[in-house]
Amino acid sequence: MLSIRRKVKSFAELVKFEHTIFALPFAYMGAILAEKVLPTWQHFFWITLAMVCARSAAMGLNRVIDRTIDAANPRTANRHLPRGLMSVTEVMVFVVAACLIFTYAVYVLSPDHLIYVPVIIFLLTFYSYTKRFTWLSHLMLGATIGIAPVGGWVAVTRSLEPQALLLGCLVALWIAGFDIIYATQDLDFDRTYGLYSMPLYLGLAQALNWAKIFHAASVIILGILFFWLDLGGWFAIGSLVTGILLYYEHSIISATDLRKVSLAFFNVNGIISIQLLFFTILDILL
Repeated sequence: MLSIRRKVKSFAELVKFEHTIFALPFAYMGAILAEKVLPTWQHFFWITLAMVCARSAAMGLNRVIDRTIDAANPRTANRHLPRGLMSVTEVMVFVVAACLIFTYAVYVLSPDHLIYVPVIIFLLTFYSYTKRFTWLSHLMLGATIGIAPVGGWVAVTRSLEPQALLLGCLVALWIAGFDIIYATQDLDFDRTYGLYSMPLYLGLAQALNWAKIFHAASVIILGILFFWLDLGGWFAIGSLVTGILLYYEHSIISATDLRKVSLAFFNVNGIISIQLLFFTILDILL
């Protein structure tokens, strides 16, 4: 029993389960905004399962695909595969299981959209390779995670509408912006190893400016959704708080001072997703 608990803990650490906080709230938001009611418990369960499995599969694939790079990077050399704490076979069995459960969850939620599952799994795999050949890898990651709110919307309506796609664009730009910030940690390593990133290609100052542009665009999209979906004051407050938090995120880092990258990346963005979901729920209920 102890070894099973340790193995479960190892897998949770491998896929950084806590990072689900970035995308899962937006999947719920997509489900809520689609019909302006809280999803049923059945929808809530299957959306959660689909999201957790899709993200776990993506992170597991990322760890396998990047295991050589991770081993060479001092910042990531302590991860499970470089240290030999888990085998590639173990991780791939986990990935396949997660993909199968994700596929079944999609079938339960909207069987007509099963055709998109191979495309989604391809994107979950492909984004890990993009930093090997393009500095637009941040946008690719954003586009992949941006599927979350679209999936939540489709789960309850079984239809794809332009508002859902706009919500997906919001998440894509938000993710891309803070992934640029995250990438500043590996500037020297990426240069040595021949990897691509906006901080390396454009320089720190210019890359951070693009992160600001992406985040400003995401706040503008919140405003568009406010009017398009005829939302109320609580959603407006959540959007305002999002703008303030993003402003704070960029105020604590600069091209000459990156000491607070971890705070900007995880803490601030984790708060953004949770509070926006909270105010969206209030907007629907009150």
